Amino acid sequence: MKKVLILMELNAAQREKLEAAGAGAVLRFSLPDRVSEDEVQEANIIIGQPKAEMIRGSERLELLQLESAGADAYIVPGVLNEKTVLTNATGAYSQAVAEHAFAMTLMLQKKLHLYRDRQRAARWQDLGTVSSLAGSTVAVVGMGDIGGYYAGLVKNMGAYVIGVKRRLSACPDYADELVLTEKLDKVLPRADVIMSVLPNTSATRYIYTEESFRHMKDSAIFINCGRGNAVASGTLYEALSRGEIAAAGIDVTEEEPLPENSPLWSLENLIITPHVSGGHHLPATVDRIVDICAGNLRAFLRGEKLKNVVDFSTGYKR
Repeated sequence: MKKVLILMELNAAQREKLEAAGAGAVLRFSLPDRVSEDEVQEANIIIGQPKAEMIRGSERLELLQLESAGADAYIVPGVLNEKTVLTNATGAYSQAVAEHAFAMTLMLQKKLHLYRDRQRAARWQDLGTVSSLAGSTVAVVGMGDIGGYYAGLVKNMGAYVIGVKRRLSACPDYADELVLTEKLDKVLPRADVIMSVLPNTSATRYIYTEESFRHMKDSAIFINCGRGNAVASGTLYEALSRGEIAAAGIDVTEEEPLPENSPLWSLENLIITPHVSGGHHLPATVDRIVDICAGNLRAFLRGEKLKNVVDFSTGYKR
């Protein structure tokens, strides 16, 4: 009988859904900061985010189902044995992260961040012209579930959408054209908004260089809701302080938490949120995560095909 360890904070309905999916197995519920290493090492199936050092070398672990889309800590060589299947929660976060990026985009275009600053200073001041998504060109860098959701939002507002992805496919309805990531430098000069939602891989780390920002329009808005190491903090600071781009909104930073002495905090043309676009902040996200986890638990116990299997060489789902 398989031993299933579930490391998630759940309500009664979500717990019942997982119990039904795991019928015939022994289920134990705990949390990552409460579970013991022995409990982790004994499990055949783990759902959630155990500390990587706790599962290192486990011979019993057959399936690790993450509640996150990112799998960075678990694809490091030696963490999982070669027989362990790794699946993630890709698709669960698309609405939450895309809406956060969309809100940042509109806030920056309409200068609402600047008006909020002036509200706090009791200053009644007209800040002049604003921009619109209608008629603009938006580059979505990382055209997965999150990028696709965001693309649909901005396209519905009248934007021309360029999707940037690592492998070409048929162009979806929510994009006007698709371009390979290796052609990113050709896309940047065309874009009024660049929304980046790239994962953390060797190919995406520091993909946005000083030259990248020099290629962008000085009126461009840069949004990053992917991984903070896509751009060095110093590079972003220089681009914003020199006016190489107009503004930026970031939910992720190169170092997290962002140090109190970082010069990024001082920039008027930058919105910073503390990596909160995803997570469990939108209640519907947790329901989606549980649906994915329950579906894969049921499928694994029945020997059926799993969804969201992670490719260890890329960190993406296959």
